[in-house]
Amino acid sequence: MGFTYLAFAYMMALILTAILIFFAIWHVIAFDELKNDQKNPIEQCNTLNPLVLPEYFGHAIMVLLILFGGDLITFVLNLPILIFNFKKYINRPILSKTGIYDPTLVMNGDILSRETNEGWIKLAFYMVSFFYYLYSFISTLISSN
Repeated sequence: MGFTYLAFAYMMALILTAILIFFAIWHVIAFDELKNDQKNPIEQCNTLNPLVLPEYFGHAIMVLLILFGGDLITFVLNLPILIFNFKKYINRPILSKTGIYDPTLVMNGDILSRETNEGWIKLAFYMVSFFYYLYSFISTLISSN
């Protein structure tokens, strides 16, 4: 069995996607706690904001690894969420720390609903991506034989 760079990229994508799934689950649970008034918005934003940059960088590194491996289809499939994350971070509210969640705005019903839906959509995307990367990893290993 040959182990190519693309196989390495898919292996790293599997690991990073598992971490991103954890971040998406954390995101969904955090906004559900806010919706149900189980946590205070300041405390919740202080726990969510440090996870924003690692999530964005993890996804960007994964996409770059796959692009350098030469798989343009996977790159194009990941490009919309990469652009969405970039635009969201560029248009974030001005905060004293890094992050995108402002405690004064996060309890707004529209924002809370949008962030909850975003968490579910990202979770679904990362789950589908995980199995796609697993299939691609295995098929790359088999075809390099």
